[in-house]
Amino acid sequence: MIQSSKFTILLALALFFSFCDTPQSSTETATEVEAPASPTTKKAEYAIVIHGGAGTILKKNMTDEKEAAYNEALNAALDIGEKVLQEGGTSGDAVVQTIMYLENSPLFNAGKGAVFNNAGKNEMDASYMDGATRNAGAVGGVTIVKNPILAARAVMEKSEHVMLTGAGAEQFAKEQGIETVDPQYFFTQDRWDALQKAKASEDQSTGMKLEDNDFKYGTVGCVALDKYGNITAGTSTGGMTNKRYNRIGDSPIIGAGTYANNETCGVSCTGHGEFFIRYAVAYDVSAMMEYLGLTVDVAAKAVVNKKLVDVGGSGGLIALDHLGNVSMPFNTEGMYRGYAKPGERVVKIYKD
Repeated sequence: MIQSSKFTILLALALFFSFCDTPQSSTETATEVEAPASPTTKKAEYAIVIHGGAGTILKKNMTDEKEAAYNEALNAALDIGEKVLQEGGTSGDAVVQTIMYLENSPLFNAGKGAVFNNAGKNEMDASYMDGATRNAGAVGGVTIVKNPILAARAVMEKSEHVMLTGAGAEQFAKEQGIETVDPQYFFTQDRWDALQKAKASEDQSTGMKLEDNDFKYGTVGCVALDKYGNITAGTSTGGMTNKRYNRIGDSPIIGAGTYANNETCGVSCTGHGEFFIRYAVAYDVSAMMEYLGLTVDVAAKAVVNKKLVDVGGSGGLIALDHLGNVSMPFNTEGMYRGYAKPGERVVKIYKD
């Protein structure tokens, strides 16, 4: 037992120093691993953290009006979730209500602001996970569900399955009384223009967009801790602009884009989904905490700023642990993000 403990400690130290000391290429962006924040050892009454997508988000490309709109939306989303938690509501309700607000905003790539696929349609994905039971629900490729996060939660609570997709998921949502809309509801001019730009510059030999990585990013997510000690995580997205073949990314995949475990943390991811799927990013943060004894901040930054960067994966994540410690790392130019705890609130867009 003593030898096993020594091995665990040595392994954790080796991993920590390896990702802190590894030289970074000058061509990589935002890959530096920040010094870990000092974690609290006293449980917060509640905590909530959100993201609205990561990507090439530069202040020089943002008008004052648009920046103000994003900050207002992020703060409004936090207001909604924090109010639920302050009034003794569950982390599950806080996550769903917060994500519904973000889905209803045309600013974010989810719900009303979802991007278009190659055929000019909106295909949306969402997932929801309960950290107390580790039950989960998800939907993929839905086109008429106004708030996919509601369908994801219903899959967990009202079915024996974890993921439903396409027409079947839509039929299930209707049977559960979840609001559906005409697909035209999801149209926004900005997203339509982005599709035309993507199509104009795609590689004709493969039919896939090779330039401007910002077409890959989007997604909204929320993780919350309630006064009962329960963690819930949720993620919702419109996916990748100009996607084909009913492509589904990491957002509805438990362990890739979303994960929650009361013993460790809750996670919601945003970025190039194929990498998040291959490397089980959301679960990896939890596993590093469980098996190596790392804090949520050290584990999250190790995954995003070292593991993903080493394989060419771009994006970020939000995470919080069972005490309410928050981490929001990303390896892109920016990530719409914020968190709130009693007496504390942070909302940010760009790199610090």
